[in-house]
Amino acid sequence: MGPVLLLISTLLSSYFHSGRTIDVPTTFTIRNITLAIEPNTDVIRDTNVTVRCKAIVSSSGEQPLSRSYTIYKDSYEVYTKTTSSSEDLLYPLPQARVSNTGKYKCKIDIEGRQMVSNSKKLTVTGLSRPMFHINKGVVTEGEEVTARCAAPQETGSIFFYFYEDSKEIVEERVSSNQAEVKLRFSSAGIRRIHCDYTVLITPDSIKSSESNIATVSVKELFITPVLEIFPEYNIYEGDRLDISCTIRNSPYSSQAVNLFLSQGTQLLSNGNSKVNYSMIALAKDSGEFECRLEMGNVVKVATKMVSVTELFSVPTLTMSPAEVFPGDDMRLTCRSENHASERLHRDEVTYTIYPLESHLSASRQAGVFSGKTLLYDFNYTCTAQAKGIVKRSRILTVRPKVSVSQPKISLLGKVIVGRPFEIRCQSDRGSLPINYTLWRKNNWLNTTTVKLPDEQAVFTITIQRSDEISQFMCEAQNNLHANGILSKSLNGTVTVPLSDPKLTVNPSLADIAEGDHIHLNCAIRGTWPVTFKWYRTGIAQPLYTTTSKQTSMDFQIPSLGSQDSGTYYCEAINDANNLVRSPSVTIEVHMAMWKKAVIVAACLLVVAVLVLLLVLRFKAKRGKREAAAELSVKPSSPKSDDSFAVNLIHDKEVYNAATVRVDKAVTSVWSERPANAASDEESSVASSEPDVEYTEVVHPQPADPARVPLRKGTDTVYSELQNSPQGAADHHDYQGSVEYAELNAEQLEINHTQPEVNNQQDLLVPVD
Repeated sequence: MGPVLLLISTLLSSYFHSGRTIDVPTTFTIRNITLAIEPNTDVIRDTNVTVRCKAIVSSSGEQPLSRSYTIYKDSYEVYTKTTSSSEDLLYPLPQARVSNTGKYKCKIDIEGRQMVSNSKKLTVTGLSRPMFHINKGVVTEGEEVTARCAAPQETGSIFFYFYEDSKEIVEERVSSNQAEVKLRFSSAGIRRIHCDYTVLITPDSIKSSESNIATVSVKELFITPVLEIFPEYNIYEGDRLDISCTIRNSPYSSQAVNLFLSQGTQLLSNGNSKVNYSMIALAKDSGEFECRLEMGNVVKVATKMVSVTELFSVPTLTMSPAEVFPGDDMRLTCRSENHASERLHRDEVTYTIYPLESHLSASRQAGVFSGKTLLYDFNYTCTAQAKGIVKRSRILTVRPKVSVSQPKISLLGKVIVGRPFEIRCQSDRGSLPINYTLWRKNNWLNTTTVKLPDEQAVFTITIQRSDEISQFMCEAQNNLHANGILSKSLNGTVTVPLSDPKLTVNPSLADIAEGDHIHLNCAIRGTWPVTFKWYRTGIAQPLYTTTSKQTSMDFQIPSLGSQDSGTYYCEAINDANNLVRSPSVTIEVHMAMWKKAVIVAACLLVVAVLVLLLVLRFKAKRGKREAAAELSVKPSSPKSDDSFAVNLIHDKEVYNAATVRVDKAVTSVWSERPANAASDEESSVASSEPDVEYTEVVHPQPADPARVPLRKGTDTVYSELQNSPQGAADHHDYQGSVEYAELNAEQLEINHTQPEVNNQQDLLVPVD
């Protein structure tokens, strides 16, 4: 580091000894800049105003900074100053004027860095009164006067205005505070002249008060134009007019004087001191003639009215007849309707037609020309001439009419029976006007006239049958001297509104069963195409829709089910837009035959099963009763079997009678059982415990030989029967019940001499 410091020290020492300084860059920042107007922003004229621009700048060095200030007024640069002083910049406005009014702002620029202050508006009120001056107070007509208007001490853009009385006569814009103009007065009299001015301050302007008034006396210049016309009265066409325009009291030098002779806008002649003009008078020359004198700014005029009586009127050219066809005879007439009888006889007027073609010839009557009409349009004109006066008529265009061609008859829109429709009749060729007539067979219906190219012959008609459409014809005519031309018969499509809707069901309603196919036929009367729709009551949307060129259509419902029962109807519509609806048809889908057979078979099967069950039950109970009877015949006392059998054999008839009564009693018991016996039987069958049924059987007691006489009586025997689980009756509703059969029989005497019974089984008669 030692050598480096030594080198730097040596360089600095040599630099200072050489008398130079080192420029060290100064770091700065512009902190703020403001603008102020002193003493106030609102002042009156002649106030000394100062615009102060103050900038606050912070810097790191002691070297002064170069500052560039710019003052703006209404965005326009008005003052610029560059300084190294840090003091405020002052922009003086000594004796401020209205033109100093505006918005001011200040900008500072230091080494490319800029800052703009806020803006402030200075308003200066009060304008000085204008001063007006003229160089002459007395002048003659046309003499020039110099007028000057000044705005003392005012600056800016100024407009000066000069007035004669209250009427503005001159406007002048200048960049100074005074304006000078030249004024001339064309008529004698006293003129009062003054001025004022306006200072323009964007976007406004301020008007001053009025100046003093200067009076100018204008003397009349005794020089006048003179207009003379000969003759002055009773002038007729063909008369010669002599007109002169001169100056009275002409000055010594007439070089500055100009004379102009004119009629309306037509200049007839001009000169310096005198103008003469001659002409043959015509009716169109009636009017005002003018002699005009101009000398500098002085203008004087003399006028006279001239009335020229028409010798004869302008001829008119007419044609007869008014309408002609090619090759027709025509007559052209040229005639002047009026003439001055005191000066001219009608026969003195001669007429000529132009162009005089070979197809026209003059008749004995003056102004009448005859000939044949050409095949094309032609323009004609004629002239009337008398005493050197020639007058031409307006152009007459003869347009031969074109014969009408065969008309075409056609329909406009749809034709619906019973409703009004339109028929159009039109010819492709023919001059207007054309008369169109509508005929129905040989009957006249109506006539209409077409006068304009865009017109059409349209007739409104109503028919009641479709075949009536061909009965109409149209006739066209544009020549009153010829017959009309007929069209062909009308041809077109006629729509018959729908009627008589009918819905038919096939097969018939009585034969409809499940699984069948039916056809719903919707038939109407009217013109196709027809749109058919089938509906079922309760369903908003149609079941089926179709459009057909037939007046009858089918809708098939395959494989009917019970859900297809209901009320059906159909609707139809065609181009007539009349919707028709058929009467409703109610369809009831019956049960299929095979279902009925199945139900009958099922019922028969149930009955057969029930019968079989009853039979089986009956047999089972009969078997039980037989077993019970076998048990009841056993002896109740210790007797021999043989004696017991012998007693039974003697009482056989008694047993048989008792058996019959027991059967009746059992049958009565079974017939009085409730209806749910079958279900009860099922419950009994389902039970695992067998039911025990007690049957009381009465047997006749054997005769006791030891007792005489025999006593009538009965012994009751109870036998216990166990029901079979398969066919036993249900005793759920009759718990603890016992079928009881009491047999009462008289005790018969037993003949011990009856034959002996060899087989005991003969006594086993079943007890029912």
